[in-house]
Amino acid sequence: MDLLVSTQWLASELGASDLRVVDATLFLPGSDRDPQAEYDAGHIPGAFFLNLPALADSNDPRPGMVPPAEKFASRMAALGLGDGSRIVIYDNSPLRTSARAWWMFHLFGAHNVAILDGGMGKWLAEKRPLECGKPKTRHRHFTVWKDEGMIVTKADVLANIASKAAQVVDARSMSRFTGEDPEPRAGMASGHIPGSVCLPFSRLFNADGTWKRGHELRGLFHEAGIDLTRPLIVSCGSGVTAADVLFAAHLLGKTDVMLYDGSWSEWGADPATPKAVGPA
Repeated sequence: MDLLVSTQWLASELGASDLRVVDATLFLPGSDRDPQAEYDAGHIPGAFFLNLPALADSNDPRPGMVPPAEKFASRMAALGLGDGSRIVIYDNSPLRTSARAWWMFHLFGAHNVAILDGGMGKWLAEKRPLECGKPKTRHRHFTVWKDEGMIVTKADVLANIASKAAQVVDARSMSRFTGEDPEPRAGMASGHIPGSVCLPFSRLFNADGTWKRGHELRGLFHEAGIDLTRPLIVSCGSGVTAADVLFAAHLLGKTDVMLYDGSWSEWGADPATPKAVGPA
């Protein structure tokens, strides 16, 4: 499959024995929307609810850190998302959380994975069918594996400030990046990682929720001061919208992109980390 599939393509493929559709909707803590309730009320036929918040390391105090490989594999196997599956991910979140799920699947060894371009919003706008209730599941084997080269730690980012081996790209809004707006989490410093640049994730999408492509997308990276010839480290508030920038880079054919999973929720909470304010 391509990185993106259209609603028309998915509608024509529904029911294929090897196809698995996944709802990866996630909202920020404190939102008045409930992704599980919205899934239960109506979802793309045959879709499974991924429950991204549960796919985290429960022993890590940082929010939403990726789980151990064994936990991820067990969850996927229970959903019937096994080796050999074609997986299409969609969401109905303003955070475009499909990209976080896409990155996690790749991190844990599943590569035949695509995002539904336009997500649930486009599916609904086209008045395509929905269903309620949980689809039947059949346990399938999902190989336990993790690509450590796709993820970086706080120590890696600290070392990169000196080495400048990779360019750090922040997916938060420009006002949070500069420190003009306070962070939504209590006790969090404002600003950004020194030397980083800002590409707000919201700029990556068209008005209908589809992804920008080609020259228009490449122009956004160029306008943000991102050098696509260098390796990239992507960051955001808690590792979710950073995956939007990572996926956008993949749409441009760039694969040497790593995600800082702790992101600002870790960096901004540590008084020892260096912080910058103002524009890059």
